[in-house]
Amino acid sequence: MKRLITAALAATMLTTPALAAEVKIGFVTTLSTGAAIIGNDMKAAAELAVEHMGGKMGDLDVNLIFADDGFKPETGKQATDKLVQQDNVDFVTGYIWSHILLASRKSVLDAGKFLISANAGPSQVAGPLCHKNFFSTSWQNDSTTMAVGEVLNQKGVKSIYIMAPNYAAGKDMVAGVERTFKGTILGKDMTKWGADAQLDFSAELAKAKASGAEALFVFYPGAAAGAFIKQYHQAGLKDVLPLYSAFTVDALSLPKLQAANFESVLGSVFTQEWDPSLDNPANKKFVADFKAKHGTYPSFYAAQSYDAMFLIKSAVEAVNGDLTNMDGMRDAMRAVKYDSVRGPYTYGVNHMPIENFYEREVVADADGVWTTRVVSTVYTNHVDPYATECNME
Repeated sequence: MKRLITAALAATMLTTPALAAEVKIGFVTTLSTGAAIIGNDMKAAAELAVEHMGGKMGDLDVNLIFADDGFKPETGKQATDKLVQQDNVDFVTGYIWSHILLASRKSVLDAGKFLISANAGPSQVAGPLCHKNFFSTSWQNDSTTMAVGEVLNQKGVKSIYIMAPNYAAGKDMVAGVERTFKGTILGKDMTKWGADAQLDFSAELAKAKASGAEALFVFYPGAAAGAFIKQYHQAGLKDVLPLYSAFTVDALSLPKLQAANFESVLGSVFTQEWDPSLDNPANKKFVADFKAKHGTYPSFYAAQSYDAMFLIKSAVEAVNGDLTNMDGMRDAMRAVKYDSVRGPYTYGVNHMPIENFYEREVVADADGVWTTRVVSTVYTNHVDPYATECNME
């Protein structure tokens, strides 16, 4: 009888998969080139999230593996392939750039893994390329700049000039403004992007000034942001061509802009789904602890990365650490069972957030540090324009 029981137990152990001791999360971002300033901010926020979790998601240890995309689609795909095929991660998150996400998505999704974008939101993954295992903790690209267009309308601006880099996100950002702005677009320059991106905007700024436009809209993330603001300031355009932007002025660029005394950026307007001043417990803890640890305000990239980690945690804990229960984890993420730093939100059919967007203004805080504040709510529970194109299986 003892031999039979022992044999039965052994057979059970052979046929029942053992629960994992850890959850493995691959985090793809830019950790080299000039764009590493963004990637390092995202990395810092993801690490802070794990610290706030006590290094655990339920009973599982968190194994967070960072990978550098080198600011190139082919490098990003190679980094993703390694995480999926060699490291055998359970989730892949991160992704600053739309063209890198688009190049990498199939590597994750075809392997049956979850892909969580902490920033990039190309229209394709919100529409025809939507997938049941893809989620975003940021936004669909067009949505942020649709809000810019609405702000321009509210302020009675009748004409604008547009500048943006010529890649997937740049095209989406411009499309968003064009979708909602009711005035006239007097000119548009799509500048070179990539590892050798154009950083001299003197010719474009001269054209914008000569156009007679009432305002200038730009989208220039990363290192290009500082280069653009410097030239905008030096050209003395603040009173001639007021600046409206998306993903150009943020917690990463403001310390350098303040150090250089580029006061033209004060009072400039942009839109976002998050702000360090949002009054909810999760955001207060995140902002305070990030500032204490790193000496600066966190960026929206950091906020979205922090949320991505807690979205994953909510999925893992919903299934009591059974990482084979894909349906259970997916259902938990759809239900948004965590406290986001942006406040409550839901998911649309394409797993893009349905969320608020705010008009934000660059100001000096009580200590004289340049930061941002919420001026008004532009959209409440906004649904991105590509959700109707998603036919999720």
